[in-house]
Amino acid sequence: MKFIDHTTLSVKAGSGGKGCIAFLREKYRPKGGPCGGDGGRGGSIIFRVNPQLSTLQDITLKHLYRAENGANGGGKNMHGKNGKDIIIK
Repeated sequence: MKFIDHTTLSVKAGSGGKGCIAFLREKYRPKGGPCGGDGGRGGSIIFRVNPQLSTLQDITLKHLYRAENGANGGGKNMHGKNGKDIIIK
């Protein structure tokens, strides 16, 4: 096993989803008010230390780590799904 103690990584956290601009429309409520949902939050990049490892060889194989984006919001106060986090060990 090759010992590596220095590496360069590119990481990108996920972007948040877009909110929805929507207004409540019902038959007997002419001015129902807003009902758009918020966008989901983007995923985070988390570095977790493993005290049993003595080299960075496992994370050096992949140079780009990208978290998932959040989903867009919808009408009827539907919030977007949050993006998944990436854990780098």
